[in-house]
Amino acid sequence: MTKTPTYEEAMAVFKEFNKSESLLKHAIAVEGVMRYIARKKGEDEAKWGIIGLIHDLDYESFPEQHCKKTPEILAQRGFPEEYIRAAASHGWGICTDIEPRTELEKTLYAVDELTGLITAAALVRPSRSVNDMEAKSVIKKWKDKAFAAGVNRSIIEKGAQMLGVPLADLITDAIMGMREVADRIGL
Repeated sequence: MTKTPTYEEAMAVFKEFNKSESLLKHAIAVEGVMRYIARKKGEDEAKWGIIGLIHDLDYESFPEQHCKKTPEILAQRGFPEEYIRAAASHGWGICTDIEPRTELEKTLYAVDELTGLITAAALVRPSRSVNDMEAKSVIKKWKDKAFAAGVNRSIIEKGAQMLGVPLADLITDAIMGMREVADRIGL
């Protein structure tokens, strides 16, 4: 039987499979961005936020099966298919063949990597914060391929294209969403 999960249930299942502080901060950053964009689009902020929180559910415990164990784990706990599919779709073209179709899925796909780039850019600022950051700062770092070299910029670009939004607008939205959780992610 599926039911709408509560935030507490989603956090509990995330913490059951992940102990890393940095992965938790990443999950909360993605959650914050998803909530911000959902609110801006008039979508279900709680649902988008929970999906952002759980998207990397299997990353730490099952790194070789990333995006493949999450559906099984969530299904066992009665999470709705929409949540399961969205979480798995963020790894499209990397570790899954589930293409993002909905606005929610495309947003998650686009912002997952982007939060990592924004975090890295914030940490080299004098303030070490997203609260005084603007998109132009991130774009400057974007152009330096050696900076945050592990961030797949082509996924972010593809996500922005899928959403039909300019990259600078997507970056601005991500920064704004991360500001809302800045105290929880240490930025």
